[in-house]
Amino acid sequence: MSFDNITDVPGVKVGHQQNTQALTGCSVILTEDGAVASVDVRGAAPGTRETDLLEPVNMVDQVHAISLAGGSAYGLDASSGVMQFLEDQGVGLDVGVAKVPIVPSAILFDLAFGDASVRPDKQMGYEAAQKASSGIFKQGNIGAGCGATVGKIMGFENSMKSGLGSASVTLDNGLVVGAMVAVNALGDVRDPKTGEIIAGPVNPETKDIVDSEQFILDNVESFGRVGQNTTIGAVGVNAKLSKAEAKKVAQMTQNAIGRTIHPAHTMFDGDTIFALATGDKQYSIDLIGSIATQVMEKAIIRAVKEADPIQNLPAYE
Repeated sequence: MSFDNITDVPGVKVGHQQNTQALTGCSVILTEDGAVASVDVRGAAPGTRETDLLEPVNMVDQVHAISLAGGSAYGLDASSGVMQFLEDQGVGLDVGVAKVPIVPSAILFDLAFGDASVRPDKQMGYEAAQKASSGIFKQGNIGAGCGATVGKIMGFENSMKSGLGSASVTLDNGLVVGAMVAVNALGDVRDPKTGEIIAGPVNPETKDIVDSEQFILDNVESFGRVGQNTTIGAVGVNAKLSKAEAKKVAQMTQNAIGRTIHPAHTMFDGDTIFALATGDKQYSIDLIGSIATQVMEKAIIRAVKEADPIQNLPAYE
């Protein structure tokens, strides 16, 4: 049975927790049996933890979870709760005197809506990990996507609601690729098949969605604020990968952001993609990367289309 989300990848579970009043939350991808992992960071304003460990030249080659959270840099605390949950389950890297769960994490900025004094913390991370399971899960205003928005190039007040999305594909040769992403971009989101802008900055006078790249050309002196956006996500695959190969898959998957979000990888975004490998069969890296890019595109579009309005911000529907 396919759920058409990242939990179709064997060994992957997902859990979410959010505060719908404060409009923030976190999402956890659990790989309790371990997953070879790496990461690619393209945005110039990232907020991350344990990403240096994922470089191919460094020693540890497996992770036990990925934490994605709102709350800006404060939200990195959620990963401590995920670590605590895994420690309670006896899961982690055995260092002799203890088992240390390896939980890389990334955050996005959602403090402009809801209550900026409430952020994903250790307790919220623990609760998200507790809820982790395989199967169908809600998308849109959930977990790390609870307070996510897009099209902030004209200010937060003229943006649109986005959220969290996930998708997967299973090929006849047995390859399973899944993606999950929280979309919180400075620019607009476009359907890569048609070029249609489906969410972005809204002209306050005409209520039309504005082309963000054209807005940059028309307002070259000033736009945006550093660190107040960011798209974060992960792609999983039931293949056998080295850390270097996982790094290449993460790099290729970033193409999905370039195809759907305009502009992408700006000074105002911290775009970060993790890659997880849970299998023991080898497949072509080019095949995996190509499929991962397509699946991530679908997840990004879902993150927008499944979102519900908040406060005065419209959503796709």
